[in-house]
Amino acid sequence: MLHHVSFGVADLRRSAAFYDAALGALGFVRVWADFEGGANDQAVGYGRAGGGDKFAIKQRTATAIVPPPGFHIAFAAPDHAAIHRFHAEALAHGGIDNGAPGPRSHYGPNYYAAFVIDPDGYHVEAVLNAPAA
Repeated sequence: MLHHVSFGVADLRRSAAFYDAALGALGFVRVWADFEGGANDQAVGYGRAGGGDKFAIKQRTATAIVPPPGFHIAFAAPDHAAIHRFHAEALAHGGIDNGAPGPRSHYGPNYYAAFVIDPDGYHVEAVLNAPAA
């Protein structure tokens, strides 16, 4: 249903370092970047190598970026090990733990996820909802 989604961030370089590491653990890469645009034109896009962006972060000059209550984004993980890498990399790059990697049976019998809060306060998840290989 969705083609892509983007977040406004307070510090593009800080957020890019966070998402480079966290999304890199899931197999996603920076597919484009513009650090030369005006104050609200700088952005970085992420997706699969050789493809377009599915997720972008955009510099915003607002004094505070406040995600709305209940908002979060979940990124698909290829396996449980990637979810563990995502969580570790996110924490190492300024994220806050919001749920260690592990099964979440209340979401389904095969739901395995980790949850973090990014440097701007966005709730971010890595998830695999399939039988373990």
